[in-house]
Amino acid sequence: MTATSSYGALTNQGASTNIAWHHTSVDRDARAQQRGHRSAILWFTGLSGAGKSTLANAVNSALFEQGLSCYVLDGDNVRHGLCADLGFSDADREENIRRIGEVAKLFLDAGVVVLTAFVSPFRADRRRARALVEAGDFIEIHCAADLTVCEQRDTKGLYAKARAGEIKDFTGISSPYEMPEHPELRVDTGSQSLEESVQQVLTYLISQGVIPQAS
Repeated sequence: MTATSSYGALTNQGASTNIAWHHTSVDRDARAQQRGHRSAILWFTGLSGAGKSTLANAVNSALFEQGLSCYVLDGDNVRHGLCADLGFSDADREENIRRIGEVAKLFLDAGVVVLTAFVSPFRADRRRARALVEAGDFIEIHCAADLTVCEQRDTKGLYAKARAGEIKDFTGISSPYEMPEHPELRVDTGSQSLEESVQQVLTYLISQGVIPQAS
């Protein structure tokens, strides 16, 4: 099985048999009661340069300062380990998001607010990640910034390389980005301040009963 196999092939071929699900002695509800907050998956999606990682980390810091259990899964970071064998073809992007969805689900069960910062350009992949968990557990946050703004913020020079043909399959240039049609939250990271964006996310989490109102 190669890293570029499709989602269907990866999930249907060579599947484990003779296995059973074992329920743990401490469940998610018990962890929520102990910690004083729910767990949730905050799925930040948007173009490269839209501010996904910046916002996810800022929200993570705000949650941590309140004493809440939280963790960031960053797109670049996971490709140093868990997804180091994957490239950026459509099939590899699909598998990348499949793995992250499963890891995020584990964090959810562990009682953690997990923040994932990935371009995750395809709606179908995001829908599959959402389908792994119960309604209300997956919060899609669209970091909305125009392509021109993202290119202006391009400290790594990736857009310039993509336009020069040096990077293939680059989202927004040579590969499409499918914007969320009905995200739980749309944050205008292209124009509003980081502080405003963080407060928008925190306000939503409070309104949904994920986290308590800060004292």
